[in-house]
Amino acid sequence: MPLTDTAMRNTKPSAKPQKLFDAGGLFMLVAANGGRWWHLKYRFGGKEKLLSLGTYPEVSLKDARDKRDALRKQIAAKIDPSDVRRDEKAAREYTFEVVARLYIAARSKKWSRRTLELVTSRLEKGLFPKIGKRPIRLILARELLRVLEPIQARGAVETAHRLRQDASLIFCFALAQGYVDRDPAADLRGSLDERTTKHHAAITDAREIGALLRAIGGYTGEPAVLAALRLAPHVFLRPGELRAAEWSEIDFDAAEWRVPANRMKLKETHLVPLSRQALRISAELRAITGKRRLVFPSIRTAERPISENTVNAALHRLGYTKEQMTGHGFRSMASTRLNESQKWHRDAIERQLAHGERDKVRASYNYAEHLTERRKMMQ
Repeated sequence: MPLTDTAMRNTKPSAKPQKLFDAGGLFMLVAANGGRWWHLKYRFGGKEKLLSLGTYPEVSLKDARDKRDALRKQIAAKIDPSDVRRDEKAAREYTFEVVARLYIAARSKKWSRRTLELVTSRLEKGLFPKIGKRPIRLILARELLRVLEPIQARGAVETAHRLRQDASLIFCFALAQGYVDRDPAADLRGSLDERTTKHHAAITDAREIGALLRAIGGYTGEPAVLAALRLAPHVFLRPGELRAAEWSEIDFDAAEWRVPANRMKLKETHLVPLSRQALRISAELRAITGKRRLVFPSIRTAERPISENTVNAALHRLGYTKEQMTGHGFRSMASTRLNESQKWHRDAIERQLAHGERDKVRASYNYAEHLTERRKMMQ
């Protein structure tokens, strides 16, 4: 017989829990302490299941019946209400920040320490304050765009693009884990302003290069910093690839420096033939830091290399502004002078600079391609 409000109010708690049945599997559980809970008993896949529908009187008899009827429709459509509730709970628990940190943890072994710090900091400043607490399954493209537009408006267009890319990678990770059904960040391609190409300041005039090298020769700072300044024009490496060098990578007998893939931008082992001058500079520094792991250890701790800005700061001490010359500028210097000399094959130059190949035919190089010409070129 269906329940009535009168019957529910008149039922007094007893020593044992009581079940007051309505219809369609709906019943009220009256606990010994007087608490009253609605439950739905149903069968799905041959198994009996139980679902809580809330407490009485917060959930009235009419409300409980409405919930029962809606759940019965799900069951008739071969949808298990318990699975739906579990997914809804997961959606609430798996916020954007929770999933983002799971993604970071999964990538941390492949990323360099610098990449890990950059991505984490970018997310903590750019996305977590706005959508970090939001269930990742509920985030829409327009919501993400509302976060990125103010960043772009203050002139940080590159940061906005990088955050969109970060978000897309996080959503793709979430998709693989079953936390979301799609990547809304992919819908924002073309929605942000175009990036402006940023060129690193570099000195490429022959006479100015000579003046720079003489200035470097007169640097009176830390030996590791002086050696980094002196080696940079000889090896054409990116600042991060140079400053994190380890002595185990340098073969003095073979006159080679093999930079491991995990430190290269293209994630491929890179071979640098060392000229006599580069070997001499390295040997002089080895007498100072050779018993340590790092070639260019920080003055504060031998377990970390000189910082990202150390070379730029040293150039500033020598009188060069960031608009004139940067640590990255030694690569542009090399590229310009070598190409203008017309003495070397363009492929040899590109391979030594570890540039990404732009067509499928030239993408098949390995790290030793054009090595004979590169040895002559580096000398």
